[in-house]
Amino acid sequence: MKRFALLFALILSIALMAGCGDQNEEKAEKTPETKASDVARGTATPGVLRLAMDADPVSLDPHVQLSGGMLQYSHMVFDPLIRWTKDMQFEPRLATEWVRIDPLTVRFTLRQGVKFHSGNPFTAKDVVWTVDRLKVSQDFKGLFEVFESAVAVDDFTVELKTKVPYPLLLNMATYIFPMDSVFYTGTDESGQPKDAIVKIGPSFALTNESGTGKYQVTAREQGVRMEFTAFSGYWDEKSGNVDKIILTPIKEDATRVAALLSGDIDWAMPIPPQDYERLEQDAGVNLITMPGSRIITLQLNQKRRPEFANKLVRQAIVYAVNNEGIVEKIMKGKAMAAAQQAPEGYLGYVAELTPRFDLEKAKQLMKEAGYENGFTCTMIAPNNRYVNDEKIAQTCASMLAKIGITVELKTMPKAQYWDEFDAQVADIQMIGWHPDTEDSANYTEYLLMCRNAEKGLGQYNSGDYCNAEVDKLINDSNAETDVAKRTAMLQQVERILYDDAAYVPLHWQYLSWAVSPRVKNATDIVNVMDFPYFGDLIVE
Repeated sequence: MKRFALLFALILSIALMAGCGDQNEEKAEKTPETKASDVARGTATPGVLRLAMDADPVSLDPHVQLSGGMLQYSHMVFDPLIRWTKDMQFEPRLATEWVRIDPLTVRFTLRQGVKFHSGNPFTAKDVVWTVDRLKVSQDFKGLFEVFESAVAVDDFTVELKTKVPYPLLLNMATYIFPMDSVFYTGTDESGQPKDAIVKIGPSFALTNESGTGKYQVTAREQGVRMEFTAFSGYWDEKSGNVDKIILTPIKEDATRVAALLSGDIDWAMPIPPQDYERLEQDAGVNLITMPGSRIITLQLNQKRRPEFANKLVRQAIVYAVNNEGIVEKIMKGKAMAAAQQAPEGYLGYVAELTPRFDLEKAKQLMKEAGYENGFTCTMIAPNNRYVNDEKIAQTCASMLAKIGITVELKTMPKAQYWDEFDAQVADIQMIGWHPDTEDSANYTEYLLMCRNAEKGLGQYNSGDYCNAEVDKLINDSNAETDVAKRTAMLQQVERILYDDAAYVPLHWQYLSWAVSPRVKNATDIVNVMDFPYFGDLIVE
């Protein structure tokens, strides 16, 4: 729990999967399932990293989707103002210094001499342009709703201003990846504005990028292969020695691991828990794991199903799901069973809230609710987004059958899943969440606050849970800089959600990566956000 202790200390000192779905036309099912024979073979080439993930970025537009995959892409192709270190401190990137000048304002000094991939110079106007775009992005505006403005003081000084005193402003600065305002201004060949954020249909930013990051996208076939080539004008001379990254998306865990063991790739992520033991015993592989803060949950749609509007039924479902058993049997002990959103070390964590599997109590609650004979409902889950997601969904469906709830389950690839999730096509939907701000409030802001499309709150609340007291506590906490008071608010939120059975908590995922011997500093570039800093990687 050292990582959580460090995080707690960080929040004390300074005092948002992901994610959701791409909705562009390239997401149609045209991506063949990658087999071992499809992976690039041959001897490793100096300076080239052969990377396999469970999925590739859904777009080249960093603002079209708030998800782990897109944030990983952003760290490769763009650069943030500041970023988290491995021990959860902040380090300079495009901002070299920062200082709070009043309760609502932090001033950032920007790095000079930085160029975008287009060749355009990076200045404060690009930061202002980017923050303005984030504030209208469907996925990001909930995070940036608290921001009043970004103001360019001069070419290399920018001030971020919030509407209220905000304890997490620096946390949010890690999500500002300045875009090339000149490159994205104007209209494309179809007459559409180049800065349009388009989830459904084509857009300029979908297929064109100009960032300040180490890598440019030089080839892309959605779902098949993606190439990142080092930008010759990159500003960070101390970065690693990888000149090219070849990304092959491999949905199937077994195929991804087999490609690593056969020497066809150098880096695989994530690694399924059932393979941990054999990889640890293989001298040709370095397995890296760490506890994570991404919670896996099921949401119960209270508008689609009157049964789920009944608190007793929701409680029965929580009591029926043996999430400790799922951790032991399916996750092979490589996860932490959850009873609340925030893990230990976060301000909202409440020690007495523990998993509550009790099948007899679940049956009794169903009887009290008037559903002793059960009912039938639908459920969807991805099959390549979270570790063992399909198996977890199948197991949960079997567990609910024991209290008379027949679940019609449908699973699908991530590329299809998020449109279905957004449309709330099923009564029960799976979603995982890593807090964007590395803070307790962010779970609730996106997953459980009353849905508010204008502000972006409750963006992924597919269960339509709505509790005015919870919303007030979260809003108040985001304007409270007194740590003790803020802790009390966030803990009260967790207690209310627990008692309401507002959702079904499953577990916090472990993070896992496995690399070949030619990768020399993998442990130095991985982190709890699950965004390995590939720009700092060293390979043989």
